[in-house]
Amino acid sequence: MDFSARLDVLQARVAEARQAVQAAAAESRDQLKTRLDQAQDDLDQAAHGAQQKADQAAADTRSKWAQMQADAAAKMDDVRAKIDKRNREMDAKDAAGEADWSEGEAEDALDFADWAVRSAQLAVLDAIDARAHAAELAKAASV
Repeated sequence: MDFSARLDVLQARVAEARQAVQAAAAESRDQLKTRLDQAQDDLDQAAHGAQQKADQAAADTRSKWAQMQADAAAKMDDVRAKIDKRNREMDAKDAAGEADWSEGEAEDALDFADWAVRSAQLAVLDAIDARAHAAELAKAASV
């Protein structure tokens, strides 16, 4: 497996997210709605893929990661429901409370992303070590 390539894709995704967040800060609510809809569509596609992986590999260790991804996607469905609720009429006090909640959810999501990256690092290092160990044993067995 080419772990470096996967990390490059992840790094590009983080850069893309940063760019989207920076651009969104200056957009109108209509533009934000379009951006949110696209982000939700992208997330739905990723969640669908994760759910397929979880279904295909129920007993495999990878299924735990895929299931975690699917669970995170379900959480994003909750976020989307809150966004839809927010878009209904509410007074300023409700809107401020909803904004506080959304900011807290964003902080939690960033904390989870940080944990996921650290977990991925550990898993990749473990995989590389396991492959190196297998190669050593194979070499010793052939001598």
